Amino acid sequence: MTPTVTSAASNIRTWVTAPRVNPKPSQTCGTPTVQAAVTLKEYGKSYGDLDPGGLIHSLTEQTRASSDGDLKRAEVMLTTQAHTLDAIFNNLTRRAINAEYMDNLDRYLKLALRAQSQCRATWEALATIKNAPVAGYVRQANIAHGPQQVNNASAAPAGAPRTGENPNLQNKLLEEKDGERLDPGTACPPGQADQAMATVGEVDRAED
Repeated sequence: MTPTVTSAASNIRTWVTAPRVNPKPSQTCGTPTVQAAVTLKEYGKSYGDLDPGGLIHSLTEQTRASSDGDLKRAEVMLTTQAHTLDAIFNNLTRRAINAEYMDNLDRYLKLALRAQSQCRATWEALATIKNAPVAGYVRQANIAHGPQQVNNASAAPAGAPRTGENPNLQNKLLEEKDGERLDPGTACPPGQADQAMATVGEVDRAED
């Protein structure tokens, strides 16, 4: 064995047998990179027997880059996922049109539209990453020399009821002022059809 190969094997053996900062399995399994590595190992069996240590190392590098603001990998991932979802949508749509029964057609179309919705959401997420919204809105700029008081909220008019109140307003058609009746005017003469309904005299009228 050459010295170079011996040195590389020694480094690998040192990395495997070196004590970890967090050796407890219960705490190690809760690490997001470890969980993701185990999941990738299960779903990546078509690539052979993947090394969990290599997966953890790769995921750790990606999470570090994401924390530093480098989202190139995320943009690539979302773009490829959007195209994959679009392929799923087209495949399910073709299956739906070739289905013999309405029940199968309905199921295929529902799954196809679900994939289409996820594809749209993926593109929206990518657009948000590329064009992040600016957080912060300026309502009013107040510049003055000396002390000042600014009320941005519009003041309610005087006498206006507060929110939730139900004021009992007087009928202004019948009342001119509080406690004062409108002038009823001159009494009309009785009609020819019913003389009994003639206007009563002042003697029989009520005082109030």
